Amino acid sequence: MNGFLLILLAALWGISFIFVRIAVPHLGPIPLMFLRVLLAGLALLPFIRKNQGWTLWRQHWRPIMLVGALITAVPFSLLAWVSLSLPAGVTAVLNATTPLMTAIWAVLLIKEKLTTQRIIGLSLGLTGVTILALGQGRSFNGTSLLPLLAGLAATCCYGWSLHRSRQWLSHLSARLLTASSLLSSSLLLAPLAWASWPQQPISTENWLIVFALAWPCTTLAYIIFYHLNAKWGTTKTATVTYLIPLFAMLFGHQFLQEAITPTMLLGGLTILAGVGLLSYHRA
Repeated sequence: MNGFLLILLAALWGISFIFVRIAVPHLGPIPLMFLRVLLAGLALLPFIRKNQGWTLWRQHWRPIMLVGALITAVPFSLLAWVSLSLPAGVTAVLNATTPLMTAIWAVLLIKEKLTTQRIIGLSLGLTGVTILALGQGRSFNGTSLLPLLAGLAATCCYGWSLHRSRQWLSHLSARLLTASSLLSSSLLLAPLAWASWPQQPISTENWLIVFALAWPCTTLAYIIFYHLNAKWGTTKTATVTYLIPLFAMLFGHQFLQEAITPTMLLGGLTILAGVGLLSYHRA
């Protein structure tokens, strides 16, 4: 059963890149992500109402707001902007560099030792990103590099936030932290979403995509993630990282007719090899 849930989780997060790719040209990155985090956060409100959730949120609203901004609002918006120009599979591969960024921040923030294994893993990750960049061929220039840099900036935010949330908010339940950070992110994105709200009415198709992003791909996905984390532990649950780009590429090819090129595969596999090396621990 847990194996099925892992596949389902990877599929939900994989297809979320397809939904974003379809809807973001019509809604814009920030309005789309505002609706996603707001609706997902509202669905998780029962976790805040339990066990003095409101009291804990009021007591720790500043770190929750900061962590929420850099683990949700900023990276979600950056990756949505990336989706305007890069295939869903490539965006998912960039998202998979999160463990690489987490390892870099571990050296900078908590002074973990930069071992040979980590150096090789980080080097493989950088090589994979370079392959993705060069794979754009003649279109590769300073402008085409911006989406790649934005994707890496998003995962840099993820890596920093993961460390700071452990440092500042480890005493809060994961569900409470997720719900409060999603709702805090919606508050931060609200004025920007209002300023960039699409002039044309949102179509029924795009509303359905918003609901799919918010509830199955965010609310349900987080519930599955925390269930697996409780059953399996962090290391085994983190294997979902390897499956998400696979689903995103397959769904992108099936539904958006996005090509799966040799450089996408080579760059993606190189990045995932680096992630795997960073994640490997001898028993």
